[in-house]
Amino acid sequence: MNTLTEHDRKLAETLKSLTLEPLAEASEPGRKRMRWVTGVLLVAAISAVIILVSPNSLSGIKNGLLGQPEPAKLTQAIPLHDNANKSGELPPISRPSQPAARDITGSGYVVAPHLTAVFSKYEGKITGIAAEVGDRVKAGQILAVMEDASARLALEQAEAAKVSAGLVLAAREITLAQAAASFRRTETLTQRAAASRKDLEDAETAVKQALNNVEQSRQDVVRADITIRVAQEQVDELTIRAPFDGTVTRLNAHIGDTVLARADSVRESQSLLALADTTSMVIDADMAETNISLLRPGLIGEAVLDGFPDRPFGIEIQRVAPIASAEKGTIGLRLSLINPPAGIRPNMAARIRIPVPESQAQIGEAQP
Repeated sequence: MNTLTEHDRKLAETLKSLTLEPLAEASEPGRKRMRWVTGVLLVAAISAVIILVSPNSLSGIKNGLLGQPEPAKLTQAIPLHDNANKSGELPPISRPSQPAARDITGSGYVVAPHLTAVFSKYEGKITGIAAEVGDRVKAGQILAVMEDASARLALEQAEAAKVSAGLVLAAREITLAQAAASFRRTETLTQRAAASRKDLEDAETAVKQALNNVEQSRQDVVRADITIRVAQEQVDELTIRAPFDGTVTRLNAHIGDTVLARADSVRESQSLLALADTTSMVIDADMAETNISLLRPGLIGEAVLDGFPDRPFGIEIQRVAPIASAEKGTIGLRLSLINPPAGIRPNMAARIRIPVPESQAQIGEAQP
């Protein structure tokens, strides 16, 4: 019984030693107030230092105390002031970019608009060739020479026929002169009653007949001249000449070949040669027909030839095709070239890029 009481007593003393005395609590408020003031001053000093070093941190502290997230874009835009170099200069301020451009792309080929296949108008045998592939020729320059014996024979016959017609005309003119003289004599004799009225009428009829024969002979001479011109034209056409200034791009003719007349040549491969004006070439390109509302003459773009991949050059829309291709779903463009590279050739493949401002693209898409 006494042992239990002793234990309780020790326990009570221990608990008593752990309790705070009222007087001690009364003396603590002054110290706590001092610590709180010191802490506030310390926080204020730290905040001032932070503001001096980085003014942007103040908003971060405020947002942290209020529990609000700090805007990410603001912290990325403000470092323009923090990245000042030692000389005190600020980096250039980025300006708003221009509206993005939409590229319309396509492909096409270089074309010589003034290109023709040269045929022979008449049949003949090639006896000479005066041009080679790649030669630059002038209009009227001889390209090839052919021979056709029948054509030259026809010319000789026409010339002979003209000579004959001229002789007949001369003879009939003499007959007309004689008939006219006979008519004048008969007229005089009739006035003297030495010739009958019938003799005078016969003389007059002879004059009219002679005059008619002369007119027919003159027409024969004219027809002979026409025949000569036709025969001469056929002979002249045996000499093939350049129809315009250009470059020989293909040569199918060989000496000794017999070529058909143009009317009988139905294939381009049957032509003698091909001539192209390579001084004014263009590009014929295809674009998706979905871009038709954005395409118009005058738009500027860029072209790159497969043969000159590192030498892009400018292009301008010259014409938009009036119809689309139902098979390919494309619209054709004729593009003029701006400072193309030297050495460009017809039929070269080209890649086309035409930038269109986004604002215009949106307007085009909004149109029905």
